[in-house]
Amino acid sequence: MHSHSHDDESNARIGWAFFLNVGFTIIEFIGGVLTNSTAIMADAVHDLGDSLSIGLAWILAKLGNRPASQNFSYGYKRLSLLGSLINGIVLIAGSAWVLYQSIPRLSDPEMPVTEGMLALSIFGIAVNGFAAFKLSKGKTMNEKVLNWHLLEDVLGWVAVFVVSIVLMFVEWPILDPILAIGFTLFILFNVLRNVGSTLKLFLQGVPDKNLAKKIESKLKSIPEFQSFHHLHLWSLDGEHHVLTVHIELNASVSLEDQRTLKQRLSQELSEFDLSHTTVEFELDNEHCRDQ
Repeated sequence: MHSHSHDDESNARIGWAFFLNVGFTIIEFIGGVLTNSTAIMADAVHDLGDSLSIGLAWILAKLGNRPASQNFSYGYKRLSLLGSLINGIVLIAGSAWVLYQSIPRLSDPEMPVTEGMLALSIFGIAVNGFAAFKLSKGKTMNEKVLNWHLLEDVLGWVAVFVVSIVLMFVEWPILDPILAIGFTLFILFNVLRNVGSTLKLFLQGVPDKNLAKKIESKLKSIPEFQSFHHLHLWSLDGEHHVLTVHIELNASVSLEDQRTLKQRLSQELSEFDLSHTTVEFELDNEHCRDQ
C-alpha cells in the first residue's frame, strides 16, 4: 500500500510540473518574439523540450505502476528509466539548436525589449520555482532528472532578470546571446551527467556503492555464513533495488537452523528496503551451479 501511495504522489508531482510547463512555454514563445530576445527564445525551446519530456515521463510513470505480468516478471518500473533517458536526449538536441541559433548573434547582436524581458523573467522564476519545489520531494530517477530541468530553468530566468536590468541602463545587446549560450552550456553539462547515471542503471550497474558495502558488512557479521558470492545489486528505476546472492553455510548448520537464519537475514536486510531479494543457501563444499 505504501508503494502505491508513493507512486501516486510521484505521478501527481510530475502532472503538476507538466501543466505548469506547457502553459508557460506558450507564453515564453510569444514573449520571445515580442521582446526579440534570443535568451528568452533559448528558454522557450528548452521549456518546450521539458514539456514534451515531462509529459512522456508522466505517461511512462503511470504505465510503470502496472502489476508484474508473465512476460515482465519484475513489473514495469524500468519504464521511468526510459523516460529519464528520453528526457536527456530531447534536452541535448534542444540545446544544440539553441547554440546554432545564438552563436551567429554574437557578431550581429540586436537590442531586445528589456521591459518585456524583466516581466517574463519574474514570471518565469515564480512558475519554474514552484514546479521545481513540487518535484524536489521525489526520489525516483525520473523526478530527479525533471527537477534538474526545472532548477536549470529557474537559474536561467534569474540570469535573464539580471541581464534585463543591466540592459535598461547600458546598451550592450551582445549580453543577450552570451546569456543564451552560457545557459545552454550549463544545461548540457548537467544533462550529460544525468544521462550517464541513467545509462548506468540501464546497464544494471550498482546503484549505490555505499549501500552495497553495508549489505556486504551485514552478511559478514553473521557467523553461520562461511562466505558469499554472486552478490548482485541493481535497480529497477533508481529507487527500487534488487539483490541476489549465494551464501555458503558452515558445516554445522542444520536444516532447522537454516529456517532461523532465513528469518534473521530477512530482519537484517529489512533496513535497506529492497524491492526484490533472492538468496540461495549452499551447504559446506557444495558445488555452485553458476560458477
